[in-house]
Amino acid sequence: MALVTVDKYFCKGCGLCVDACPQGILELDLDEISQKGYHPAKCIDQSACTGCISCALMCPDVAITIER
Repeated sequence: MALVTVDKYFCKGCGLCVDACPQGILELDLDEISQKGYHPAKCIDQSACTGCISCALMCPDVAITIER
């Protein structure tokens, strides 16, 4: 199992990570608005993360880290 961490300060809610995740465990958090006014991404099922790092590679703002 890997741990997905999204830095909400840097995430601009573009959704590229959501599209890139083969497990479908990322989504934009529509209940939260960051300091910059965006809906940040969040992991909805940490236990399903395979650690493939597709989301982190796709993120243009380097807001996602994966710990294996």
